[in-house]
Amino acid sequence: MSNKTDTEIIIVGAGPVGLSLAGDLGRRGHRCLIIEKGDGSVFQAKMDMVGVRTMEFCRRWGLTEAVERAGYNREYPQDIVFLTSLRGYEIGRQPMPSMAEDHPMPESPAKRERCPQNFFDPVLQTFARSQPTVEILYNTEYLSLSQSDREVKARVKDIQSGREREITARYLVACDGGNSAVRQELGIEMHGKGILTYTTNVIFECPGFNALHDKKPGYRYMFIGPNGAWGTIVAIDGRDKWRMSIIGDATPQPRYSENELKAFAHKMLGGAFDLKIDSILPWIRAELVADRYNVGRVFLCGDACHRTSPTAGLGMNTGIADAVDLAWKLSATLLGWAGPALLESYGIERIPIAERFTRFSTGNLETMLAAPGNSDLDQPTEAGRATRKRVGKYLDAGLKREWFSTNMHLGNRYLDSPVIAYDEVEDPSVLAAEYAEPSIYTPSSRPGARAPHAWMRDGRSTLDLFGDGFVLLCFADADEQAARQTLPPQAAACRMPLRIEHLREHEIANLYDKRFVLVRPDGHVAWRGDSLPDNTAALFRRVVGLS
Repeated sequence: MSNKTDTEIIIVGAGPVGLSLAGDLGRRGHRCLIIEKGDGSVFQAKMDMVGVRTMEFCRRWGLTEAVERAGYNREYPQDIVFLTSLRGYEIGRQPMPSMAEDHPMPESPAKRERCPQNFFDPVLQTFARSQPTVEILYNTEYLSLSQSDREVKARVKDIQSGREREITARYLVACDGGNSAVRQELGIEMHGKGILTYTTNVIFECPGFNALHDKKPGYRYMFIGPNGAWGTIVAIDGRDKWRMSIIGDATPQPRYSENELKAFAHKMLGGAFDLKIDSILPWIRAELVADRYNVGRVFLCGDACHRTSPTAGLGMNTGIADAVDLAWKLSATLLGWAGPALLESYGIERIPIAERFTRFSTGNLETMLAAPGNSDLDQPTEAGRATRKRVGKYLDAGLKREWFSTNMHLGNRYLDSPVIAYDEVEDPSVLAAEYAEPSIYTPSSRPGARAPHAWMRDGRSTLDLFGDGFVLLCFADADEQAARQTLPPQAAACRMPLRIEHLREHEIANLYDKRFVLVRPDGHVAWRGDSLPDNTAALFRRVVGLS
């Protein structure tokens, strides 16, 4: 690779967000170079749940089977259990199906998957590397950048040789995590509650761990003390590997020795046992969102622009949705059919989503930490039983919003985007009610919403129609002939890729509500109406950012 104009997009960071971005851009034919200071190994599975919306993207990318076969024991129960210790009292339990027993809900062709990062990253690495235009440079450290109105130059260093060089690209995207060096270099500030807790994660191995106690196996064991939740153990492979988290507060934790960490594990079990510690990760849980998502030709994506408590499983999933939004907009710009407003819309659309998710996740954390225990919690007395019953009811009611949060994954709508045509009167109270309820998702084709899923007669999902260019859906009695005669030339005038699909299923027409619905490459609705607009050319120019 030369030291001149080397690539179209530099991506800093080869975590799940950077790999998803590269894979999506690569399948659109764009040259991407990923810079990653690590060697690609995952020693700490920071995330373990791939949400339903992310699995819809995986379906688009042809990765569903790879995720299902990645390595997690799909027969392992996914129950969430509250307890004083594994040999102590079980306070409550939320039964959940194993991945093998689970089924997609009616609103999606996909379902969430338990696929921790040590399994999920290799799937995405294969996806990115399968694109001939994508290259990954591991053991390469990002140092600094400079940019003009035409290009970005990144200074990087080969960690093994110490050799530094400069790489030139049209754009750079920072997917380098919560402590993003790129974000700090750009001087972008973040807003939100800030630090929530200092926490320590420990990956440990213990064959036959569940045989050491008398509780029915669970995916997540949450340990409750007199002052609320203080730790968790999570099944990382559904077999012998586990992740222990010691939850602190906003005060920095000490760096625990291995013996101290084993003592925490013994406390969680309720007795001593043999365990092998594989890795230790002190980390800071925070609620923060970047004030802006780009400076010039440099963009932020994933944890680089939002930090959230994992108490909802939204962190990585939000980042991958960022990548999907940004990928088609970068592609359209590089291919010459986008106006300046299209890339400007990236932060406008995604910042409110990040703010919604970070607030929601912090609320789940606060509920967990505030479990109303007392010194009777682990006592074999009537007062102890009453306390455990009260705490169990509190946690079961309070945390269902975390476990059953379909609306957080599927109900996100871009409300103030300059590249979406809002031609209908909106009721603010309806919008507020939609966002206030995390578990109830109502499919909608209103502009800005995720276009709804429905099964077509040929066995495909409506979601299978989206992902490349724009798609105009014509329903039932819509004048398809008029659309096919008038729209393609107008789309071609602004070089916008457009495909027209006529769906004759009346039940899908009822779901989509309008005769015509224009859907973007990311699967969000750009416009809808019962008749074609008087000035279709103006509509097309708007949705690609030309006006």
